[in-house]
Amino acid sequence: MSSINKIRKALYGTAKILGDVNAVQKGTVGKRIARKAAGKATGKMLNKLFK
Repeated sequence: MSSINKIRKALYGTAKILGDVNAVQKGTVGKRIARKAAGKATGKMLNKLFK
């Protein structure tokens, strides 16, 4: 079971890096950073709401 989690973690990490590379190629790095920040803020608010 833990090997599946390791594979999943590796795949998500690779996807994250590929997304960053893709944003650099397209010139949309600022938009990606803004979306990441908005997602983090939303996650924190929801975490506090449902805690």
